[in-house]
Amino acid sequence: MASRPTITDVAREAGVSVATVDRVLNAREKVREDTANRVYEAARKIGYHAAPLIGQRVQLDLPRMRFGFVLHKERQAFYQAMRAEMERAVAQTPGVRGQAVFEFSTSQSPAEFAGLMESMAGRADAVAATAVTHPDVTEAVVSLAGKGIPCFAMLNDFAQGIRPNYVGLNNIKVGRIAAHIIAQTARKPGKVAVFVGGYRWHGHELRETGFRSYFREYAPDLTILDTLVNLETRQLTYEATLDLLGRHPDLRGIYCAGGGMEGAIAAVQEQRAPGEVQLVVNELTPESRSALVSRHVAMVISTPLARLCSDMTAMMVDAVTNGAPRVSGQHFLQPDLFLPESV
Repeated sequence: MASRPTITDVAREAGVSVATVDRVLNAREKVREDTANRVYEAARKIGYHAAPLIGQRVQLDLPRMRFGFVLHKERQAFYQAMRAEMERAVAQTPGVRGQAVFEFSTSQSPAEFAGLMESMAGRADAVAATAVTHPDVTEAVVSLAGKGIPCFAMLNDFAQGIRPNYVGLNNIKVGRIAAHIIAQTARKPGKVAVFVGGYRWHGHELRETGFRSYFREYAPDLTILDTLVNLETRQLTYEATLDLLGRHPDLRGIYCAGGGMEGAIAAVQEQRAPGEVQLVVNELTPESRSALVSRHVAMVISTPLARLCSDMTAMMVDAVTNGAPRVSGQHFLQPDLFLPESV
């Protein structure tokens, strides 16, 4: 049975002396912040029993900062994973003693998103949200800014020109990637379908735009059907996909630009053999991974959550410490691409 990690193991992993680890652990003398953080990360990595205590010592003298997050669909696997990554990123953000505050919208209602965002006033020093694009949401960003609380857009860009920054994927490019894999794997001419969550998701519209532009340029033998709105719900997507498969025997591909992919996966698995319809979805979840393995999904385009969350918290700290940037921007992340042979 392996022995429990010791203070010597922590020192070796952190590249410091045992005396330095002892000073951090027992708060005997002041230790440089970057060194103390290195000790804490080493202790956490190897499972040292006093790692939580070291974490408390490291953060004892740091300023407190409250990170507010307004997300969507609390029970969905993707947003559960996002919450976990955000909590991890907040805990590991250097220079502050962070606290994560979460709210979840139960619908696509702009009023609900705006209300949850404004409710962060007095509870958060900076806010990041995955809200819809709508004037109500823009007003919430303006209201928060007036109270000295910067509000960032994640995954879906809203309040452009007002919010400090958008952090997420380049959605035009995402749509073109989805089109490329369908065009390259479809065996013969036919039809292609695309689902969007709704017209208030600016990111979905950009994905649809990129998707359609690729086919115009490189695959004119594949006809794109009218865009379908699924409200990001599993059941609606399932029923609409069954209808598509029944009405279009020559359906070659489907792209779910937003949520609801579980319904499309279930319908394709019921009605078509693997590879007959090239299905492309977003975000790697247990269901999309399983569908990759069975080859009912051709590709998953996934947001690098760890990178998004660490970059987001760093921007929030910078905005609170140094003030929001004068010119709002876009911070694009490189998507993770998963194929059946890569899972």
